[in-house]
Amino acid sequence: MSAGSVTLTFFHGPMDCGKSTLALQIDHNQSRQGRRGLLLVRRDRSGPARITSRLGLSRDAVEVTERMDLRELVAGRVAAGARVDYVVVDEAQFLGPEQVEQLADLVDDAGVDVYAFGISTDFRGRLFPGSQRLLELADSVQRLQVEVLCWCGRPGLLNARVVGGRVVRAGDTVLVADTGGEADVHYQVLCRAHHRSGDLGPGVRAPGQLTIS
Repeated sequence: MSAGSVTLTFFHGPMDCGKSTLALQIDHNQSRQGRRGLLLVRRDRSGPARITSRLGLSRDAVEVTERMDLRELVAGRVAAGARVDYVVVDEAQFLGPEQVEQLADLVDDAGVDVYAFGISTDFRGRLFPGSQRLLELADSVQRLQVEVLCWCGRPGLLNARVVGGRVVRAGDTVLVADTGGEADVHYQVLCRAHHRSGDLGPGVRAPGQLTIS
C-alpha cells in the first residue's frame, strides 16, 4: 500500500458509546481482506492485555507501557517476519503525547494505517493529553454516533467520576473504576448541564460535588 493512502484516524466519544466494539469490528473487517494487524491497548478495564467490549467481544492485545516506543514495537514485529498493515489502539486517551507522535510516524514513514479509539475528556471535562495530541495530528477525527444518554434524556457528553454518591472535581486524572452505579467509586455519563451541576438524577444522593485534594 502506498504511503499516501494510509491514515491516522481517531474515533472518540463518552463511555459506553461502543468504542471497543468498533475497534474489534475494524480489526475483523481488515483481517478478512487479508491484511495483518497489531492490536494495542493501554490500561484496559479488563485487567489482562485484551481489547474487550461490554457486549462480550474480546481479543488479545499488546499492553502499551508508559515508555514503550510504538515505532520500535512495530519494527521488531516486522524484523521477526510478521507483516503489520494496520494498528488498532484502544484506550488511546492514556497514551503519552510522544506515543501519539510515534503513531503518526508509523503512518507517514512506514505506511501503516492506525485506528485509535478513546475518550476525549477526563472526569473534569478537560482533554486527556493523549486525546489532545490525537485531535491535533489525526488525518480524520470521528465522533462515534452511538448515542449515550444522560439520566435526563439529553445526549451524554461528559464522564463524571462519582465517589460516595457525589461528583468529584479533583484527584488523579487516571483512576480505573467501574461504570456501574452500585460501586462506591464509579463513572457516569452526564449531559453538560448536569456534569456542571453535579446532579446524578432522581433516587441518587442529593446533588452536589465533592472536592478531593
